[in-house]
Amino acid sequence: MECNSQFTHIMNTQLYLHRTIEEVITEASNYFSVISVTGPRQSGKSTLLKHLFPKVPKYSLKDVNVRQFAENDPVAFLHQHPKGMFIDEIQKLPQLLEYIQGIVDNNPDCQFLLTGSSNFELLQGLCESLPGRAGVFELLPMTYEETASTMGGLPLDEFLYNGLYPAICAKKNKANLLYPSYVKTYLERDVRDLLKIKDQLQFMRFMKLCAARIGSIFNASDLATQIGVDNKTITHWLSVLQASYLVTLLPPYSENISKRLVKSPKLYFNDTGLACFLLDIESPRQLERDKMRGAIFENYVVMEVIKHRYNHGLLNGVYFYRDSHQNEVDILLKQEGEITAIEVKSSMTYHPSFEKHISKLSEWIKTPVTKKIIVYAGDFENTAGDIKFINYRHLQEQLPII
Repeated sequence: MECNSQFTHIMNTQLYLHRTIEEVITEASNYFSVISVTGPRQSGKSTLLKHLFPKVPKYSLKDVNVRQFAENDPVAFLHQHPKGMFIDEIQKLPQLLEYIQGIVDNNPDCQFLLTGSSNFELLQGLCESLPGRAGVFELLPMTYEETASTMGGLPLDEFLYNGLYPAICAKKNKANLLYPSYVKTYLERDVRDLLKIKDQLQFMRFMKLCAARIGSIFNASDLATQIGVDNKTITHWLSVLQASYLVTLLPPYSENISKRLVKSPKLYFNDTGLACFLLDIESPRQLERDKMRGAIFENYVVMEVIKHRYNHGLLNGVYFYRDSHQNEVDILLKQEGEITAIEVKSSMTYHPSFEKHISKLSEWIKTPVTKKIIVYAGDFENTAGDIKFINYRHLQEQLPII
């Protein structure tokens, strides 16, 4: 009885953590007949929509009975509620999108809420079946700003090790329990469904090697040699990691689009906690002395900037700069024709050498560089100079207002 009592207490104290994207989704619901939220498993998609639209009837296609009903008689399934419904895991039956198109065309007051954790068939279906009718949003794990009330006081290494999945941020789970289960489920479900792959150990090795290359230029040939497959296989596997929202490829910045397309991107994971697990980092103490610590900190900052865009309904716009002379700036955020340049350093001590490349960026590109920021782990800050240096906790405050 004592164990049950403790479990009940834990469940009763679970938190709903508000998401920045709530405002843009609420506004979009006034204009679109379909609201679609995609993102990785357990990023809070269903919880978010249920919070914003609590009266909309919800059906999950993870439920076998619901899925069979929807598959066998899609018309009856979709007409259960005259004002629409919330369908979770829509990627399991993307053919429903064609029927949804007919319903919203004939009844503009009917609205559907959709979530999906894989963007292959889902996004293709949305583009083909619901052009102009769907507001499409991507929800990644949480930002520092969204979790400041529960995670803000943690030491940096513990914060990076824990990651920013909602279950951890709301204290519903722990990193050393969540990520092993997460990866196992991913391999057994998503990889099986998307790749039809038989050798899960080989794919797991691929994921671990990707984690070891965080912040590096992606090189398919190098990975193919190490794993013993061809380049085409590596490219396909990478597309699966992207489609299931586990990794992000950061493109290089160029003012000549044709040139930018032939250059290689950098690889980042969408969550540092997952990356730590794949790197066999088992505690914050181990992370503190690990050779990948700087790369993981950079990964965190890059994803904060990308989430800043996503959470305001905007995609793309985030790049890195590197030229043939190996001059490099970690992040270029392009917004309204202007650049915010960001350099990332995991050190707790500021050093003038941090400014070496970012100070010269205006000489290398034609686009106006209106703000230069150095994000580091130290507490001393200066936001008055031409180059601002700030603690990572205050990054969102310095990003352009959208």
